[in-house]
Amino acid sequence: MLGRTIVAGLVAASATVAAADTPVLTVYAGDYFNSEWGPGPGIEAAFEARCDCDLQYKTGDLLPRILLEGERTEADVVIGLTSDITKKARDSGLFAPHGADMSALTLPVDWTDEIFLPFNYGHTAFIYNNELIDTPPASFEALLDAPDDLRLVIQDPRSSISGLALVLWVQAVYGDGAKAAWEKLAPKIVTVTKGWSESYGLFTDGEADMVLSYTTSPAYHIIAEEDLTKSAAIFPEGHYFMVELVAKLAGTDNPDLADQFMQFILTEEFQSMIPTSNWSLPAALPVEKWPEGFRELPMPEKVLFYSEDEAASLRDTAIEAWRSALSQ
Repeated sequence: MLGRTIVAGLVAASATVAAADTPVLTVYAGDYFNSEWGPGPGIEAAFEARCDCDLQYKTGDLLPRILLEGERTEADVVIGLTSDITKKARDSGLFAPHGADMSALTLPVDWTDEIFLPFNYGHTAFIYNNELIDTPPASFEALLDAPDDLRLVIQDPRSSISGLALVLWVQAVYGDGAKAAWEKLAPKIVTVTKGWSESYGLFTDGEADMVLSYTTSPAYHIIAEEDLTKSAAIFPEGHYFMVELVAKLAGTDNPDLADQFMQFILTEEFQSMIPTSNWSLPAALPVEKWPEGFRELPMPEKVLFYSEDEAASLRDTAIEAWRSALSQ
């Protein structure tokens, strides 16, 4: 009996030592990313099979947390930043060059950033139920001129990346006329939610006719639910392009492991998981390799995009135009 106890103790001790010797890659990500329906679990399993390591997510707010922790951060990598907020991240000096070969990128804009590496992208759009709305607004101007009983749900630009993308979208289309555009849109907005999920839930529950989301949102309903009733209204004025990014912390304790992860981002294995787990367009996968439900989606012919400097300089103006119009 004593011998068995000793053997069991030695096995347990060996397992503890082995676990302690396994390198850990700490990745900061948004809450959605590591949910059971998000891309995190699949990416974790695929990368751990390559690296003989332990990938651990820590979820929550990204940039505010990183800036608060500064050089004390436990993060090796952060995933889920957007180009609308990267100037503040870059100016912090906390991030290092990713070193990845970007020749495989398939973005609709040129991307040469050495710090922030794209992993997926999308275009903001208003989604509607095509069984309930026979003739959706055919342009942004038509949306502004639609009857005030059209019920819209959007997200708050101060707390939501999609909400921020919307006010920048309006700014890109209307410029100095953005406030006037918001004044015409305001009567149709029934709710402004803190985040995207609350808005989309109201829409799918029938509490709104249209919801601010992405051109790829119908793909979820097509592929996961075999539901063809959701469509994106495509506007000739163009749609705002938003890219999600990965970055390596300059102070990482595991630089080699972090570099491996950055190299993994643009592989076909990683990119092929994005469409049906993050319901976005992969940043480095040709169209012919997209799932069928994505290849069939209508895409905007005109893409609107602000550089990080432009987005940073216009952010407060765009939010104030929105706030002022909706507070009247």
